[in-house]
Amino acid sequence: MQDSTFWWRGGVIYQIYPRSFLDANGDGIGDLPGVTEKLDYVASLGVDGIWLSPFFTSPMLDFGYDISDYRDVDPMFGTLEDFKTLLARAHALGLKVIIDQVISHTSDRHPWFQESRADHYNPKADWYVWADPEPDGTPPNNWLSIFGGSAWTFDSRRRQYYLHNFLTSQPDLNFHNPEVRAAQLDNMRFWLELGVDGFRLDTVNFYFHDQELRDNPPVPKGEAKTLGAPAANPYTWQRHIYDLSRPENLDFLKDLRALMDEFPGTTTVGEIGDDKPLERMAEYTADGDKLHMAYTFDLLNEPHSPAYIREVLERFQRLAGDAWPCWALSNHDVVRSATRWGMGEDPSAYPKVALAMLLSLRGSVCLYQGEELGLPEAEVPFERIQDPYGKVLWPEFKGRDGCRTPMPWTRGVRGGFSSVEPWLPVEKGHLSLAVETQQDDAASMLNATRRLLAFRRAHPALFDGNLSLVDVGTQLLGFIREGHGERLLCIFNLGGETRRTRLPEPGKPLEGHGFQAALNGKTLTLPPYQAAFLQLGR
Repeated sequence: MQDSTFWWRGGVIYQIYPRSFLDANGDGIGDLPGVTEKLDYVASLGVDGIWLSPFFTSPMLDFGYDISDYRDVDPMFGTLEDFKTLLARAHALGLKVIIDQVISHTSDRHPWFQESRADHYNPKADWYVWADPEPDGTPPNNWLSIFGGSAWTFDSRRRQYYLHNFLTSQPDLNFHNPEVRAAQLDNMRFWLELGVDGFRLDTVNFYFHDQELRDNPPVPKGEAKTLGAPAANPYTWQRHIYDLSRPENLDFLKDLRALMDEFPGTTTVGEIGDDKPLERMAEYTADGDKLHMAYTFDLLNEPHSPAYIREVLERFQRLAGDAWPCWALSNHDVVRSATRWGMGEDPSAYPKVALAMLLSLRGSVCLYQGEELGLPEAEVPFERIQDPYGKVLWPEFKGRDGCRTPMPWTRGVRGGFSSVEPWLPVEKGHLSLAVETQQDDAASMLNATRRLLAFRRAHPALFDGNLSLVDVGTQLLGFIREGHGERLLCIFNLGGETRRTRLPEPGKPLEGHGFQAALNGKTLTLPPYQAAFLQLGR
């Protein structure tokens, strides 16, 4: 049995976007009591814990990722007591609770920024990244905001520019200031003492900036651009050397780990958007003294062929050492995988084999709400778009609303999410995939998810065994997971044609995962969208 202190190592975490999970008070917006109401459902999936996207006090210009009070719940979502009730219920069900921490920047309405922008001499004057204009009044350098335009905004009070990697209303904190670092660690201590089991760290490689404010160079012609933003965004045209992933970040992550170690059994998972994300993941999770785990956008992007996935795994294996990844195919920032990877594939079969592959990788796993239902990306008309990111880059990039629409619980008009019209429209195509519809269908994606999670739990090699890639041809993906006295060969056909391959060694087919394959001697035949799991000799 896995040590509860290390529950996260190979654990499966279910991400909840509270605005869109369940509206318990009838205002069209999901809330913490709504999450609590559905925790029995989440526990029934067989996951180890939940990750809650931000619910803190915020003007909501970036839907909670612009925080004005790190220690309280926004009234939109309920109260601090509601959170304590949620936490207690989750723990009673055996679910760990991870919450978002957005510490690289605040809202411009945070009292810290209000004080900092007042003048050059106040106690928090150096808590944010301020810089003088160029002699001609232009910004200090060429850094760009991910959300469009310059990363600098002029403030008339100080007659200086302040840095913001996202919206102008999300000023970046100055992590070179030890008081800032101490204040953010103290904010995290508040939640740890309340009983949370860990943190998902937003933009974990954005904390520090180059103090010389040097210009970023362009991406050389023909070289790969960053995976952290869509290709239509000019942000991807720069090589991000000076505005993120600075070496000073490593020492701060060690301080953060020291805090986490005061609370045994807690964990951290960092979000990494970088020009070389797997290298950064390996660096940030190595040696047991920084992050526990991290995720990148390598599998949250469009490429998804077996050859591409194999290349990602090979690259990580070369870099990894003792680093620990957290893999995901969907989350609140990207097009849902059923559409992004499954376009043109069988909509009922493809999500199942993609999930089987994800749950067989070495590392921890994040599942995003609705992924267990096989939900495709929703179509949100322009007049209903809420995401500021989508408004800036429309129509080439439609923003992130399509993966954030309400969770469909029933076949009713609003999917059982709310008694009134919700903040984002319920996708009509989601109603036929509602929990109510799939619950009693043994062949549904929902029950395939439960079956695969149970299969993973039954085979310890799948949650923290070693992974060795095997050659099964370019149209299939295969690897061996070895640990806890078992060796499992896992092979996946992610396409719509039957494929055959020779096994590297004889194996005994395992059952309980719900897939079909034919084995004739050492020749394995995999029908479209099927997987095979075989027990190998030790």
